[in-house]
Amino acid sequence: MIHINIGSNLDSRYGTRFDNITIAVQLLVQSNIKIKKISNFYETPSYPNQNFPKFLNVGILANYEESCLSLLNINKLIEKKLGRLKSKKNEPRVIDIDIIDFKKMRKNRDELIIPHPKCHLRNFVLYPILQIDPNWKHPILKKNARFLINKLSLKFRIEITRLNKNVNIKP
Repeated sequence: MIHINIGSNLDSRYGTRFDNITIAVQLLVQSNIKIKKISNFYETPSYPNQNFPKFLNVGILANYEESCLSLLNINKLIEKKLGRLKSKKNEPRVIDIDIIDFKKMRKNRDELIIPHPKCHLRNFVLYPILQIDPNWKHPILKKNARFLINKLSLKFRIEITRLNKNVNIKP
C-alpha cells in the first residue's frame, strides 16, 4: 500500500483549497492510481509562519503498480497543472502532493526520500493516516500512527481540526 498526503493553503484559478485537493485526487485517479481510502479534510495553521493562510490536507491510501519515481513524476505534473510555482520552503502553495510511504520501501535519493523524512512529526500526516489506516506502521521507526501522535507536543495535537467534509470523486 501507498500513503499520499495532499495539502493546499492557497486558492487557485480552479477554485478554493478544497477544489485544488479534489482536482488533484481526480487527476491521480486518471493516472491509474487506485485509491482505496481518503481521509476527511484536516485544517492546520501554516508552519512555521502562522500568519500565512491555514492548510487543508487529506491522506490517501492507494495502490500503484509502477515505481515510486513514476508516482513522483505524476505528482509533480499534477502540481504544475494546478499552478504550483517554485517558492521558498514553507511558503504558501496552491497544492503539495507528498509520497509518505511507498510499499514500506526505503529510498534516499536527491529527488525522493521514502518514507517521507518528517512524516512522523507532522500532525496533518499522522491524523489522516490514523483515520484511514489505523494499523499502519512507520517503515523505519516501526511505530503506529497513534503512538507517533502521542509523541507530538500538545500544541501540535490540539491545533488540528478534522472537518466534516470529504473529497468527492466524480465517476
